[in-house]
Amino acid sequence: MPVIIPNELPAAEALQSENIFTMNVDRATSQDIRPLKIVIVNLMPTKIATETQLTRVLSNSPLQVELTLVTMDSHESRNISQEHLNSFYKTIDEIRDEYFDGMILTGAPVEQMPYEEVDYWKELCEIFDFAKTHVYSTMFICWGAQAALYYHYGINKHLLDEKVFGVFEHKVIRPHNPLVRGFDEMFYAPHSRHTEILRSDIEACPELRILADSREVGPHIVSTENGRRIFVLGHQEYDKGTLAGEYFRDVNRGLKIAVPKNYFRNDDPEDEILFRWRSHASLLFNNWLNFYVYQATPYDLSEMGGDLEFPTIP
Repeated sequence: MPVIIPNELPAAEALQSENIFTMNVDRATSQDIRPLKIVIVNLMPTKIATETQLTRVLSNSPLQVELTLVTMDSHESRNISQEHLNSFYKTIDEIRDEYFDGMILTGAPVEQMPYEEVDYWKELCEIFDFAKTHVYSTMFICWGAQAALYYHYGINKHLLDEKVFGVFEHKVIRPHNPLVRGFDEMFYAPHSRHTEILRSDIEACPELRILADSREVGPHIVSTENGRRIFVLGHQEYDKGTLAGEYFRDVNRGLKIAVPKNYFRNDDPEDEILFRWRSHASLLFNNWLNFYVYQATPYDLSEMGGDLEFPTIP
């Protein structure tokens, strides 16, 4: 089934060229189906690229998904036109009375700053609180995952001596958890970050469990016992060329940056890119939609009301 996107969203053209099934709002309203309502809080400066990436990984499910895009009202986005924001994005104030089956909250290039110094931190905390009562299950990505772990559980990030940059091998720790159903025991995932969350800090929190981690770069997929909150500390949603774009951008700026590990063949930037995380990215998002969203969300979302209770999932 398709992802329902706003009419004229720039991502539509790119996705259609890849034979990705999307549907505009006008066509969707003519069908007698209640799609899953997913809100994407897009904190990335490259908003159109992120919209396209997340729409792509949500499109392979047999479930119909309707997207709502949210941006920070307290932050001025400099890499996207105001016209695009006005046309396709809402603010937390505009959705405050709505209910959603799921939420995805992206990363952001602010990880080296203390959380409280991020100019939209107060507004982001409002979104964290909003999700408690108005969203059935939330997936937090990279810095978004770090920020949510800090806000909800007091787990702080730690600055790394060297940026984690590349594609790394991970191991499934809890193979019976629905979120990693169908995963190989070992799989690859991209990372691009200057900070980390310590495994010991997660293990010390009784509400959290590590589903997959890496010897080299630490925990990758973490969740609460009931699947209420999912934390992905890497970037499964990244396109094939995303890390290359980051690398060559910094090289062209004269910045010091290492070649992303295990990404170019023979770690040679002049060689081809090894795209080996796409199937597990599709599985991750499909499993989330199916087992943590679709199977449990009430048909009438307004029935969620109050502080939501969720069944425990292994």
